[in-house]
Amino acid sequence: MTMEHRRLGRSGFSVPVLSFGTGTFGGKGEFFQAWGSSDVDEASRLVDICLDAGLTMFDSADIYSAGAAEEVLGQAIKGRRNRVLISTKATFRAGDDPNAVGSSRYHLIDSVEKSLRRLGTEHIDLFQLHGFDAKTPVEETLSALDDLVRAGKIRYVGCSNFSGWHLMKSLATAERYNLPRYVAHQAYYSLVGRDYEQELMPLGIDQGVGAVVWSPLGWGRLTGKIGRNKPIPAGSRLNTAMVTEAGPQVSDEYLYQVVDALEAVAAEVEKTVPQVALNWLLQRPTVANVIVGARNEEQLRQNLGAVGWSLTAEQVATLDKASARPKPYPYWHQDGFAERNPPPV
Repeated sequence: MTMEHRRLGRSGFSVPVLSFGTGTFGGKGEFFQAWGSSDVDEASRLVDICLDAGLTMFDSADIYSAGAAEEVLGQAIKGRRNRVLISTKATFRAGDDPNAVGSSRYHLIDSVEKSLRRLGTEHIDLFQLHGFDAKTPVEETLSALDDLVRAGKIRYVGCSNFSGWHLMKSLATAERYNLPRYVAHQAYYSLVGRDYEQELMPLGIDQGVGAVVWSPLGWGRLTGKIGRNKPIPAGSRLNTAMVTEAGPQVSDEYLYQVVDALEAVAAEVEKTVPQVALNWLLQRPTVANVIVGARNEEQLRQNLGAVGWSLTAEQVATLDKASARPKPYPYWHQDGFAERNPPPV
């Protein structure tokens, strides 16, 4: 298997189409313990498997296990930093200090310095804002990122979980003041979560912003373990308040409809349900990279099997039809005028 690489947005930076998400490293706190708790030894084995497969990009964040995920990643890549790409994020609250949150100059510079120490590196290849901060002027945020780029501490900048106007305002401000431009948007996108296609995908196409997809299996719904006759396992994190109260909601019938189609296509191509779900994403416009996670070697090897082959146009159409949802206004209205406003997919 040869790992495909794609340029990240309208930049010259090439990344593998899969990256490894380190949310399962560390296991500090109730939420992250449920997600995974890989220690340095296990993380090192997972990194070995990734590198052997050509997966060289590892994604983290300062809040993952209260910084422990970055620490574990730093130890796992020790002595081979030149072989890997690191992406990490900051913006969410990372301490009790009033300034330990947001995208202010104070917090971003402090966060990057702390991440560099935890990771044991001198630079971060892709640094992303974990969310939009409406209380900090966009000019202040981008100016701070500019200083960090010029200091050699970060190389490319991106964002995550922005709405369309958040991203467009940031891009326009960057152009106006010649400040760093977001080349990536780390966004939730899956066969049971296609909201990304409405506003953010057309924006990404128009403005040259690549998608780095998080939770590509729909918060664990598309692992193949859930279906019409396979209810959600008792220990699944889908049963936690993080999902049931705040996560993306999906009706049972809609989920089963999508899983039925996935199982049918998986049987045709002799692949697993998650491999098909990941491969579908890799054929979508703007998608440069899909973040895969794994609690163990078996899960990782299965996710790596999503590359090196492609679904047919007919199979993609089957999955598209099964996962289609009614669009909110004004997108349903725009669909009626495709002659002058063609849809991105």
